[in-house]
Amino acid sequence: MVRVFNAYFPARTLLLAASELLLVFLALLAALFMRFGNDAELVLWYQSGFLKIGVVCAVCTASLYYWDLYDSVIISNPREVLTRLVQVLGVVSLTLAFLYYIYPPMQLGRGILFIAITLLGIVLVASRELFFAFNRSAMFAERAILLGDGSLAKLLATEVKNRPELGIRILGNVSAAINSSDENGLRRLGGIDELSAIIENHQVKRIIVAMGDRRGTMPVRDLLDLRLNGVLIEDGARLMERVSGKLDLDSMYPSWLIFSDGFRLNRGVLVMQRLIAIFGSLAVLCVSLPLFPFIILAIKLSSRGPVLYRQRRVGQDGRIFSCYKFRTMRPDAEADTGPTWASDNDPRITSVGHFLRMTRLDEIPQLWNVLRGDMAFVGPRPERPEFDKWLKGEIPYYGLRHVVLPGLTGWAQINYGYGSSVEQAREKMKYDLYYIKNMSISLDLLIIFQTVKTVLFGKGAR
Repeated sequence: MVRVFNAYFPARTLLLAASELLLVFLALLAALFMRFGNDAELVLWYQSGFLKIGVVCAVCTASLYYWDLYDSVIISNPREVLTRLVQVLGVVSLTLAFLYYIYPPMQLGRGILFIAITLLGIVLVASRELFFAFNRSAMFAERAILLGDGSLAKLLATEVKNRPELGIRILGNVSAAINSSDENGLRRLGGIDELSAIIENHQVKRIIVAMGDRRGTMPVRDLLDLRLNGVLIEDGARLMERVSGKLDLDSMYPSWLIFSDGFRLNRGVLVMQRLIAIFGSLAVLCVSLPLFPFIILAIKLSSRGPVLYRQRRVGQDGRIFSCYKFRTMRPDAEADTGPTWASDNDPRITSVGHFLRMTRLDEIPQLWNVLRGDMAFVGPRPERPEFDKWLKGEIPYYGLRHVVLPGLTGWAQINYGYGSSVEQAREKMKYDLYYIKNMSISLDLLIIFQTVKTVLFGKGAR
């Protein structure tokens, strides 16, 4: 795993993205020389050819990213990848055609676009086929074992099995308990006293320590000897954080929170976040202001009641504030039930409300909360006081999410979406803790960039 913008990405995925960017660049160069021959050098050096190629590379890379072609769920599905590659080529063609129409000097030359798109299709399909072959091969995967058999070991076994791009192959586990396998197909290789022999017999390169209670049971001396002999020893909770982008609540304990890296609120970062929030809110408000008359009219025509909806939310340090949104539900939505989470196909949501929620236009008034300092651009989503009090008793460390300002968007929103139950709130809490632990300007920018994709494709709305 490689750390970029305070988030972790598989090295293989980053290598795939870099290699495809290079292939796109070479395909465009080839198209230019196929069309102009030796005169292509004149286009490159005297007609801003490299800049024009750079624009096409940017459009291609952005399209591949926004069509989830570097997403772990999609990346190992050949049929889905092929379908999305066809869509990407279509989007790239339309985007470039529109760009060339509004600004003709950006064209590389007549006929180049057709040749370039054809070559792009060939090189992208070829690169993905090579990636599939590389990813499926056990020869290129690092051989690893799990030390332990608890819930963390099972979670790691499932996560790594579903993520071949991580380049890790878990052979089985070593534990004190005598069990041949579990529901995840995790094979027991032997007992803790056999650890050194197992490492040698199976040519293991990595040991992932996923033991629940380590006091008096962890083979410290054996692990130290193996580490000195070149075997990578890794903490399971730390690996889980890197591969999943969340913290495992069951593996956390107070001393781990105290001594782990992160969980430090840097004053400089907080000041920069506030400046970004102020200028960002003003910019978005200016851009969205022309939409206000249409949104107000649509809400008024679809149902009776006020245009704006005010709701109490819990902010930083547990402070209650009023959160503003465009109304998307009937005015009497909670008259009989009281505070209730929204659900899929919620009958309380109006027809216009569905559209506003899918496009996130209903959240524009929250920019006022950002300007006031009640919220930030990025952070855990603020919860209602009724749910907040309940969830504190159900989810460990839930109160930690109040040490930072809540946000319009957040790490949990782009990775998990909306939560409407205790279990879903617990899952979102894992992502919120990851954000608080690794909070930085670079991570905020990554979240904002990813949020654009989430909004464009209507993911996670309810």
